[in-house]
Amino acid sequence: MATTTTPYLLEGVVQHYAWGGFEYIPNLLNQANPHQEPCAELWLGAHPRGMAQVHLPGEAALPLNDLISSAPLDILGTATAHRFANQIPYLLKILDVDKMLSIQAHPNKTEAEQGFAAENAAGIPLNAFNRNFKDDNHKPEMMTALTDFWLLHGFATLDKVLASLQQTPELHGLLAFYSPDSIEPLYTQVMTLPQAEIDRLLQPLALRLLPLLAAGKLHKDQQDYWAARALRDFRLLDGGLDRGVISIYLMNVVNVQPGSGIFQDAGVLHAYLEGVNVELMANSDNVFRGGLTDKYVDAATLIRHLSFEPVIPHVFGGEALSDTLTVFKTPAPDFELSLISLSDAKIHEQHSTKGPEILLMMKGEALVNQSLVVKKGQSLFFPAGSSYVLTGNAEIYKAGMP
Repeated sequence: MATTTTPYLLEGVVQHYAWGGFEYIPNLLNQANPHQEPCAELWLGAHPRGMAQVHLPGEAALPLNDLISSAPLDILGTATAHRFANQIPYLLKILDVDKMLSIQAHPNKTEAEQGFAAENAAGIPLNAFNRNFKDDNHKPEMMTALTDFWLLHGFATLDKVLASLQQTPELHGLLAFYSPDSIEPLYTQVMTLPQAEIDRLLQPLALRLLPLLAAGKLHKDQQDYWAARALRDFRLLDGGLDRGVISIYLMNVVNVQPGSGIFQDAGVLHAYLEGVNVELMANSDNVFRGGLTDKYVDAATLIRHLSFEPVIPHVFGGEALSDTLTVFKTPAPDFELSLISLSDAKIHEQHSTKGPEILLMMKGEALVNQSLVVKKGQSLFFPAGSSYVLTGNAEIYKAGMP
């Protein structure tokens, strides 16, 4: 094969969001967590809010973006550099979800460009509480479960929504807004009802569900289970109940087993509920929230950017391209997530990468090009056009270009 490429060691950034777990990411990185800080996400990429550091032999660590800026055509490859304005187009993450995340959706590329420009023109600071568009990019996401993983994904079919409301006596008042043609009128009503009406709906639901949750009589495949957890864990600053609880009854509760994944495209309402996953996404921080959060909820903007088409969740495994490489294919042009599986009998060879690649060692130990030992929790960055050989016993997630 071609002359092999020496990779850069890459150090990611741990995000300590309150919803995160306490053990998975520290254990992966072989780091102590003496103060029991929540370790929610590990970021590997060049996002300004979590810039990975490149370790150069004999030199101080360098922000990944600085390395790219020094020679974008060489580091990213000509095609990627031109298409994505000299930026690495993806962000690789590990998420450890201990507490439920907000119900949310993301814009498509055109919406992001228009919204970002409009908020800039309006003089809304990037760090403002009420800022919706943090950048001009879309945010499709591909996640693969590392443990038993639960999420809300898309609006359920209308017959399932109707059945959920009919089976939940406390929500019967919402049946007046149900339409057999679209969920949009019902969801719009849920997101715009006065808070007093929301509390009147949810207080009786809490009185019924919370004792069942405490007694262990609810199960994770039930909407009632997640509604009860949300009612227990989320309150508005004024003590009101979070209207996002109602969305649980309008959406699909999905279980993803380790090794399988799901793709979230623009406009699809979703929320991560529990578990650990690896996520590869476009390099963006644009989020419209619809509840289960103390952060900014702009109902009008969320509704304007949502897809109200019912979703049949598509949980899928990767496609084996060789005995070492499994690829999780999506429509996204910004990224491709793969799993490299090594054993004594299986060697992985990569010839001239299409674009930049980030490799994260999840299990075991690997030898790169017969010279560099990489252990669990370590990450590598390969510039475009790299060739390399991996040997050992290991599982490695790879972010690259499709």
